[in-house]
Amino acid sequence: MDLTTRLREDGEMVTQRLGHWATIAGDRPFFHYGEDGVTLTYADFAGRTDAVAGNLATNGVAKGDRVSVFCANPMVSALAMFGTWKAGALYCPVNFAFTGRLLAYQLTDTAPRLIVTEPRLLPALNAVAASLPGSPRVVVYEAPPGAHDHARERDASVLPELPWAALATDAAAPQVHVAFDDPANIVYTSGTTGPAKGVVQPYRWMAQYTRGLRRLITSDDVIYNDLPMYHVGGAIANVARAAWAGCEAAVWDRFSPSAFWDRIGSRQATAAILLDVMIPWLIKAHESPNDRRNTLNKVHMQPLPQHHADVARRFGFDFVTAGFGQTESGAPLWGLIEETAQAEGTPRDLYRGLTHAEVREVAARDGIPVLGGGAATRKGFMGLPTPFVDATVLNDHDEECPAEQPGQLAFRPKLPALLLTEYLGKPQATVAAFRNLWFHTGDAAVRDAGGYFYFIDRLGDRIRVRGENLSSFQVEDVLNQHPDIRFCAVLPIPGKEGGEDDIVAYVVPDSAALTEEAVLAYAAEAMPGYMCPAHVRIVDDIPRTPTSKMEKYKLRAQILTELGISPPS
Repeated sequence: MDLTTRLREDGEMVTQRLGHWATIAGDRPFFHYGEDGVTLTYADFAGRTDAVAGNLATNGVAKGDRVSVFCANPMVSALAMFGTWKAGALYCPVNFAFTGRLLAYQLTDTAPRLIVTEPRLLPALNAVAASLPGSPRVVVYEAPPGAHDHARERDASVLPELPWAALATDAAAPQVHVAFDDPANIVYTSGTTGPAKGVVQPYRWMAQYTRGLRRLITSDDVIYNDLPMYHVGGAIANVARAAWAGCEAAVWDRFSPSAFWDRIGSRQATAAILLDVMIPWLIKAHESPNDRRNTLNKVHMQPLPQHHADVARRFGFDFVTAGFGQTESGAPLWGLIEETAQAEGTPRDLYRGLTHAEVREVAARDGIPVLGGGAATRKGFMGLPTPFVDATVLNDHDEECPAEQPGQLAFRPKLPALLLTEYLGKPQATVAAFRNLWFHTGDAAVRDAGGYFYFIDRLGDRIRVRGENLSSFQVEDVLNQHPDIRFCAVLPIPGKEGGEDDIVAYVVPDSAALTEEAVLAYAAEAMPGYMCPAHVRIVDDIPRTPTSKMEKYKLRAQILTELGISPPS
C-alpha cells in the first residue's frame, strides 16, 4: 500500500469524518462538556457546526479568511473550530491567559476577519482593540443561566459586535471545496530569538499528527481532555482525533488532580494525554488498593518520564505511548510501550477498545515495535520515525551525526503538506527552518545504534512551564516594558518537579528604587502565571561577550550555585 493510501485509510479530512459519523451513528455521543454536564451527539455537533459555518459565510467570512478564537470555554472553541473549517477559513486559537502586549501581538499578526470570545475576556480584548488592524468584528458567546461561566453583567465590545446567536441560528454549511494542502490552522509557537511565530498548518498536518494515536482507538473508546483548545494537544490530538475515530471526547476546562479520577470514572474514559507536569500531581495522592480500578488503558505521556513503568503499574495503564510532538512537524516520531499484560492493568470488566493482540497488530503494520515496560528506560525516549517521514540528527553544518552523537533533530516529509506550510509572514524564518531540504526542529536529540531517538534539550532559550512552551524573548519583551527596567536577561533552570523549568530574570534597573518584589508584581499583572519568573535578581549589569551578546550561561551557573541546585546532566 502506498503512503498516501495508508494515510487516507480512515479519511484525511476531519470535517468529512465528522460528517461520516453524524450520518451513520448520529445518536452517538461526540462532545461531552463536563463542567456543565452537556453532551452533544454527532448529529447535534454536526448540525451546530454547519450553522456556524453558514453564518460565518453570511457575515463575510470566506475561504482563506482567519477566525481568531479567544475563549476559555472549550465547547465554544470546538464549535467555532469545526464551523470555521467547514467555512473554509482558518482556525486561529489564542491563549486565553494573554493580555496586553502578548494579546495585541498575536491578533495583529493574525489579522483575523472575526474574533470569537466570551464576556470574561472582553476587558482584555477591549484594552488592545485600538491597535488591531481592520477593526475585526467580535462574536461574544454568552453562557446560558445555570452554566458555570454564566455572566450576569459584562462589558460592551469596543469592536463591532455580533451575538453568538448570529452564528448559532440554523443555516446550511456553504459549499466550499477544501483540499488536503489547504491551510486549516494558524497556531503560535514560541520563538527563541524573536516574537512568537504563527505556524500555518494544512489539513494533512492534522491527519499525520493524529494518526498514530487514533489508530489505537475505536468507537468504543472515550478520550479524556483537559488541555486547552489553543493547544494542539487538546484541539487536534484529542478532540479532532475523536471525530476521526467516531468516539466521544470528554472535555473539561483544566486539569484537576483532585477531580481527575472522578472525571475518568464519570465518562468511563479509556484514553488520555498526560503532560509532564500532571504526572507528579497524580502520583502524590495516597496509594490505594483501588488505584487500578479505572477504565484508562491507553495513555500518552509527553515527554515520557523515566518512571513511566511505575506510574503505569500503579494505575493499571495497559499501554503508554511516547514520541515527539511539535506545532510545526506534528508527530513524526512514535513509540509504543506495553506496560502490562492483558487484564493485569485495567481490570477485565472495565477494559474497552482494542485488545492487546489487536494493538500489536496495528504497530506491526506500521513497523513500530512494541517495547515492554522495562525496556524503554533511557531518558528522553521518543521511539522511531513514522512511515511518512525521514528523521535524522544534524550537526552545525547540517551533516548527519553518527549514532550517539547529539545534534539537532530534523525531519524530511515523504508526502506533500505533511508538515507546516510556513511561518506566517516570516519567509526568512520559513526558509531557514527548511534549509538543505530538512525541517530543523530547534530541539537537540540523539539517535542510538538501533535507530531509536532520544530527546536531550531545547536549543536556544526555549522554556517549558506547566506544559507550555515559551521563550526567554517573550518574557524579556514584557518585562522590558516596565518603566524602571533598563533591560533584563531571562533563562530557565531545572524546576522542582515534572522535568519542567523555573524562570529566572536578571534585571538591570533604570531606577534605584526598583525592587524584586516590584518586578514580580508587574509580571503577575502583565503576563500569564506560567510566564512569571520564579526568581528575580536586581543586578548592576549582565556579563557579555566582546560582541555584546549576553552570557546567560554565567548567570545560570550563578543562580544554580546560589540555590544549591545541581546542573542538569
